[in-house]
This record gives sequence, structure tokens and C-alpha cells, in this order.
Amino acid sequence: MATAVASRSTFSVAAVSVFLLLVLPRLSRAQTFSFPFRRPETCGHNQYFDISALSCVRCGAHQRQDARGTSCVCIPGFQMIANNGGPDIICKKCPENMKGVTKDGWNCISCPGGLTAEGKCHCPTGHILVERDVNGTLLSQATCNLCDENENSFTVANALGNRCIQCGPTFIKTTRSCACSEPNILTGGLCFSSAGNFPPRMISAARYGELGMAFTSEWFAKYLQSSAAACWVYANLTSCQALGNMCVMNMNSYDSTTFDACRLFHFVFENTAGLRTVHSISFWRQNLPWLFYGDQLGLAPQVLSTIPIPTNFSFKGQNQNTKMKFVAASYDVRGNFLKWQTLEGGVLQLCPDTETRLNAAYSFGTTYQQNCEIPISKILTNFPTPIFYDVYLEYTDENQHQYIWAVPVLNLNLQHNKVFVNQDSNSGKWLLTRRIFLVDTLSGRENDLGSQPRLIRIATQISLSIHLVPNTKNGNIYPPLITISYSDIDIKDPKSQSVKISFSVKYEMNQGEAHVQTDIALGVLGGLAVLSSLLKTAGWKRRIGSLMIDLQTVMKFLVYYAGDLANVFFIITVGTGLYWLIFFKAQKSVSVLLPMPAQEKRFVTYVVCAFALKALQFLHKLISQITIDIFFIDWERPKGKILKAVEGEGGVRSATVPVSIWRTYFVANEWNEIQTVRKINPLFQVLTVLFLLEVVGFKNLALMDSSSSLSRSPPSYIAPYSRILRYAVSTALWLVIGIIQVLFFAVFYERFIEDKIRQFVDLCCMSNISVFLLSHKCFGYYIHGRSVHGHADTNMEEMNMNLKREAENLCSQRGLVPNTEGQTFQIAISGQMRQHYDRIHETLTRKNGPARLLSSSASTFEQSIKAYHTMNKFLGSFIDHVHKEMDYFIKDKLLLERILGMEFMEPMEKSIFYNDEGYSFSSVLYYGNEATLLIYDLLFFCVVDLACQNFILAAFLTYLQQEIFRFIRNTVGQKNLASKTLVDQRFLI
Repeated sequence: MATAVASRSTFSVAAVSVFLLLVLPRLSRAQTFSFPFRRPETCGHNQYFDISALSCVRCGAHQRQDARGTSCVCIPGFQMIANNGGPDIICKKCPENMKGVTKDGWNCISCPGGLTAEGKCHCPTGHILVERDVNGTLLSQATCNLCDENENSFTVANALGNRCIQCGPTFIKTTRSCACSEPNILTGGLCFSSAGNFPPRMISAARYGELGMAFTSEWFAKYLQSSAAACWVYANLTSCQALGNMCVMNMNSYDSTTFDACRLFHFVFENTAGLRTVHSISFWRQNLPWLFYGDQLGLAPQVLSTIPIPTNFSFKGQNQNTKMKFVAASYDVRGNFLKWQTLEGGVLQLCPDTETRLNAAYSFGTTYQQNCEIPISKILTNFPTPIFYDVYLEYTDENQHQYIWAVPVLNLNLQHNKVFVNQDSNSGKWLLTRRIFLVDTLSGRENDLGSQPRLIRIATQISLSIHLVPNTKNGNIYPPLITISYSDIDIKDPKSQSVKISFSVKYEMNQGEAHVQTDIALGVLGGLAVLSSLLKTAGWKRRIGSLMIDLQTVMKFLVYYAGDLANVFFIITVGTGLYWLIFFKAQKSVSVLLPMPAQEKRFVTYVVCAFALKALQFLHKLISQITIDIFFIDWERPKGKILKAVEGEGGVRSATVPVSIWRTYFVANEWNEIQTVRKINPLFQVLTVLFLLEVVGFKNLALMDSSSSLSRSPPSYIAPYSRILRYAVSTALWLVIGIIQVLFFAVFYERFIEDKIRQFVDLCCMSNISVFLLSHKCFGYYIHGRSVHGHADTNMEEMNMNLKREAENLCSQRGLVPNTEGQTFQIAISGQMRQHYDRIHETLTRKNGPARLLSSSASTFEQSIKAYHTMNKFLGSFIDHVHKEMDYFIKDKLLLERILGMEFMEPMEKSIFYNDEGYSFSSVLYYGNEATLLIYDLLFFCVVDLACQNFILAAFLTYLQQEIFRFIRNTVGQKNLASKTLVDQRFLI
């Protein structure tokens, strides 16, 4: 039997399973998932809203919808006999002699009077309804009992009308009864005597100074007068706190002509002068909250910068202390004390963030900035009533006792006699306060405290300022200052409205001494710059062969002074930046704090001045280099004669073998290539600095916090950058990388790989070409390239033989003076020599004109060729001392001449050749101006970064401008080279 039952059961389960598999897919394909949308308020009077089915359902017989709309109750005259929760109830009609229903709805009862709309018994005012006796037995008929208001009882019916309670103590004290009849005053549920010391008539206006309006606040209308009276008459603590809160809600504004919340608070404060002070603080009266520091002029600076807080802060070491422990005593709007709480966790920060980032605001030395935008709808939801805070800084004294120091508040919205005194730049006029709130959505309600506010007030800007004690070595600070600014928002559409919020913590110290030191350095170095510029101008005047001071001289002095002054500003800014970087980041006990962004303006101005002046110096040098006079003297002589056909004559005649021009072209190309050769690789310089800043993390040293780490964890707060520290880190890395490159170039690369400057001099000697350069009218450089072998235009075998003889010292040395190696010279030429040079040079540069030295019938090209040969012959003969009236002599420069960069001896009759072992002719190339180029590129990089706060963009633009100026220098320099030397530009490749 059991087996048969089991088999039948198994078969049934299988059959059902097959049925479901076949039928359900068809049902699923035909099923929809939508239904009518219903709200509780759309349900009818005899319907309720089913919270499970989300639809309106009809109530049962003799039932109607309850107050919430989600259940049913019996209609008047019917009692409830069953209730299983929710709408599942059963109602029964009451007998004719018991038409009333008890308060709980379960029983019928006879009422002594009328019925309410709900069918319950109704009692007159002052009576309570009694439906059961003391042991809970239901009475057959309810009674209305009058509460005893006599002196022995002083009771009155409660709000529900079911119990007698004692009436308020103010009623008993004022009238010796539970009634507050005239002429006594009833306000806020309290009764006060009209005679004696009741506060004067007051207004219940909430001031919104930002919007320029004031209106009657329902909260103030209900509770201002009663709070003021209870505070003054009865010294009620919560009433005094509530009165203070209403003053704070009115921005602590005081008007001597209007008895508003703050005027009332001052009235109470002034009329309780006989009470003792709290903690010996004269501004804190017993029973009253501490709202003000007083209205005496000059009081604010005394509070903020007279007495340091007796605690120390340090960044490193065993006594490290970087956490500022702020605590706040919080109160609700009715004046009840809520709790002590720390400010960590974003108590004063409306912008949401992680707890780690929020708490970073109270890490000493970390400049903090937080900004966000919050919807008004969220503000209204999260802040139904304001919370008030009295902020303190907790610290421990030498004996490990805990104390708190009151933190003053600078409310920028405060008005004193209708003047915004706290917006004045003079701190002596400030009126400091104590209590703050974040959001006030209560005082802006006009007629009903349950309605949406017409206006709300939000703390949109909160700034905590920490001021370091001057000359401290132990990290002492003055009392912090909370600066707060409120915005008044006119509520129109909360869902579309939003407000911008900011919270910041900034650190400051007196920068007066630093400014004095900077001014002294600027004055001293500026004076030296003037002296240096005068010497350069004097040397320039001597080099152009002029002694008269004219406008050109003044302009030249200003250009030299711009370059020297740029160096002064550069030295000062680099020194200042490195000072702040080293002393702020490396200090243990705090003795210095970074300048604030507003205090950095002077520094940024110096950097911009340095860049502008250095750019002027760079452009001046660039123009000077692309306008020099240069000529290649070819010492090669013809090796014989050849027979040459003569056009038009039908015959031949002998002519000298022409000298090859390819050597000149070759030397000119090499000179063209070394025009922009530098001692560093600009691309490597930019990329290395960028790599160290962005990848290695040196840019993190520029953050305005106490950490010296090169990395920051992603969850941690990233402080804003200091422009001074960004400049310091950038300049330090740029200079270090640049100096390393220069040293590598000088010590290793030029010695073992390639020295293009010396190679050029060797090339001149092997090519039998000398270079005659004039950077000034009467000053320039000479590279002696005359071959010691007599000829350079030869074959490979002879060239190798010449090199071998020279290596074995089988021939004379290369120097201009016999038996010397000196090939490079600085030259100061006489005026006569320059005049002769200019006469020949005219025909090199002009296309047409009178020909004194050349045939007037010759073509322009032939004139240029003849002028070239004339110049070549003249300069060659000049070097060979052929022209006795234009001779020269060779000497060494004095040490002082080398230091000052000028010549004491003026070339009157004879020119002067100064031995130059330092290859100073490179001063007309990029190579000899590396310091100027390096500093100019650095300042360009820093100026772009200071403007954009972006190292990558600064690096890109710096390299871009390098390439642009290099292109200009090459292009224009090439044209000048072709013009001055008659080398066809097509051969300069």
C-alpha cells in the first residue's frame, strides 16, 4: 500500500512539473507589468490606501478612512469589536441610550454633554473627560470634571483634555491662579506682570541685510518676548540661551533705535551688571550665553594678537604635535544644551567628503580649501532647525591639565547701527562674536512654523585663520579666528536652486621682517647693478669709439641695466623661494609659516619683473648676434698659371689658377651650424625637469602642508599649491639639471666626444681660412686660421702628410705670433682701420651706387666679386702688418680688464690684439650666452606655471619658444652671414 501511494505521489509531482513547463512560458509571454498609479490622497472618503497593493480599497460596512488614509475606522455611533491591524476591523452600532464612543473606540458610552465630529464625548474648557474609574472599570455614563484651580492645587486640563496638571509656575507666581488675565501679559505660554521690570516693547523681525529686507518671523513672534522676559525676570538658563540664539540668527546685529533680538539681549546684559562673570571673563555674564567681546574700538586686535595660546606645535621629532583639537558646545534653537563635540567629521563643513579629507582641515600647517555646490532642497531636508556652536580650542598645559580657549568669530554680516563694521579693512573697528550656526531655515517662516520658509540663511564661507606668534621658536600661535559669511536665499523653487559653499583653513605670520630683508637685498644688489651697468656702458662706448653721451648711450645703459636688474630679481626670488622651501618643510618646532596667496603678490611681481627684464636682455643679445660683421679671410694663393680662352678676342692667354671657394663655403657652413649650439640639451633639460616634477613627485614639495614626502596617497587630502614653493622647486631642479649638463659638457663631452668651438678653430687652420668678426664698431674677434703648410687646397695624401708633420712638430706652430699657439684674439681696431673697412664693406652690401674702387660699368655681381677680393686682400695685408698707418700690436689683457669686461687702453693709431685663450668669440653665439639662455628659459617656464599652475603646459610652451627663437636665430643669422661674407645662401645647408 505504501509503495502504491508513493508511486502515485511521484507520478502526480511529475505531471504537475510537466504542466508548469508547458503552460508558464505561454503565460509569461502574455503577461504585462503595469498597473494604475494611485496616491493616498486620491482615495475616496470610504476608501483606504492599501500599502501592499498600492491601490485604493473600499472600507468595510459602517467604516470610513482614518486620518492617515492607510486604514479604516468606524463611523460615528459605531463601536469597534474586532481589529486585526490595518484595515481589518469590524464595527457594531451603539445602543440608542449610549450613542457616544470611548476615546479608544472599543466601547459605547453615554455622554454628559454633546458629541464631537468623531462621535466622542465633549467636555467644556477647563474640564477633563472621565470614562473609567481608578481601577479601569468602564462607567455607564462619562463625566466632565472641573480641574481645581484653587491655591492648594493650581491645576488645569492638559492639551488632550484627559488629565489635570499643574499650571505653569509663571502663572502661579504672577496671578496666584492658572489664568493670565489683564493687565498681565501672556506670551509664549508664560505669564508676566505688566508692572515693574518687564522688557520694553519689541519687534519680531528677522533681518536679512544681504537682501535688504526684514519681515516678521513666526518663530520670533512666538518666542522672542517670552524668552527675553523669562531670561531677565527669572534668569531661566534655556530662555537666555534661546534669546541669544535669536540674536545670532539676526547676525548679532545691533541697532540702538530698535528693540529686536540683539537689542533685547544687550538690554538684559546691561541690566544684570550686578551678577558675577563666568570664568572671570567680563563679556560672559552669569546665566547668559557669551555672544560678544564688547564694542570698544581697538578691542579686536588685543583679543587676536596679545596673548598666545600656551601650547606648542611641531612638525617632526619626539614632541610632534600637528593636530588642532577644536571642540564645540552645541545648543538647539530652544536653548537646550546638546553635547560637547569635536569639529572632526565635518561638523562645520557642509560639503560632503571622506572623513580623512574632512579631518585634514585640523592638521596644523596644512592649508585647507573645500568648495562645493549644494541643492537648496537638500539643505531644507537636512537642516529643519538650526544648531548653534560655541567653538573652543582644546590644549594641555605643562602639568597635563586640559583647558579650552574660546575661539573668536568675525561675522561679516554683522551690522552695528546699520554699518557692516566687520567688512572694514581696519581690524580696530571689528566687533568679534562667539556663537555661530550653519543653516537657518526657521526664522524665515512667516505665518506657520510647519510651512516652507520664505527665506533661509546659509554660512556659505567659513575661514579659520591661524596666526603664528612673531619670532617664536616653539610653534606658538595666537587665538584662531573664524571668519564667517552668510548668504540669504530667497526660496522660489528649491529643486532648481543651489548654493556654493566654501570652507578654508589658512595660516599666516607677520611678513614685515621678510619684506624689510628683501628690500635691503634689493637696494644693495640694485645699487651694484647700476654700477655694473655703468661699467658695461663705458666699455661699450670705448668699443664703438665714441666718448660723447647721447640718447643712444642712455638707451644702451637702460638695456644693460635691465639685464643686471633681471639678475637681481632672479637672485632675490630664488633665495626667497629656497628659504621658504627649506625652512618651512624641514623645521621641527614651527617657527615660520608660508605666505598666504595674498602675500605672494609681491613675490610674483618680482618674478614677472625678472622675466620681462631678462627677455629684454635676451632680445638685445639676439639682435646683436644677428647683426655682427663677419668676413672669412682666405690665405690660399694660386699654385700657377693656366691658358684661358678670351671671349670676343678669339685667342688665349695665361691666367692664374683660381683658388677654390669650397673651403670658404665649408667654413661658412660650420659657422652657420654652431650659431645655436648650446652647452646643454634644451629638450633633455625640459623633459628631465618635467619627469622629476610630475613622475618622481617633486611637485608635492610645493603643497601647502608640513609633509616633505614626494608622494601622496589618493585617499588623503591634497592641499593647494604655494606659488612660492612651486617656483622654488622648479628653479632648484632647473638649475641643478642645467649645471649638471654644463659640467658634463665641459668635463666629459667636450674632452672625449666633441668640442665644436675648438673644432671650428682647427677647421679654420686646416682650411687656411681666418675669421674676422666685429661685434662692435671698433671691437671684435679674430680667429687666425692661416695654415702653417702654406696651402690647404690639396689632395688627400698631401693633407695627411701635413697633419703628420704637425703632429711630429716638424713645422712651425699655428699661432699668429711665431712659435706660439695663440689663434684666437679679442681685437680693438683703430678708427682709421674701421673707416677703411667700411668703405670696402659698402660695396659688399649695396646693389648699386658710385664705385670708387670698382669699374662703374661692371655688373652688380662682378662688383661684389671684386669687393670680396678687395676685402680679402685688405684684411690679409692688415694681418701681415702691410699697412703701417693701420698697424696693430699684440698684448695680454690685464686681470682687472678681464674681470670688468672692458679695455683700459684705447686704440688711437694702432689697433690692439688681445690674446684670448678662452675662445670668447663664442659670445656672439648661443654657446657663449648659456647663463642668459638658461635663466631666460627657467623664468619663462616659471611665469607660465605661476599663471596656469600646470607644469606640463609650462614645459611644452618653454620648449616651443626655444625652438621658435632658435629658428629665428638660425634663419636671420644665416642671411646676415651670406650678406656680410658674400657666401651664396644656397650653399649654407
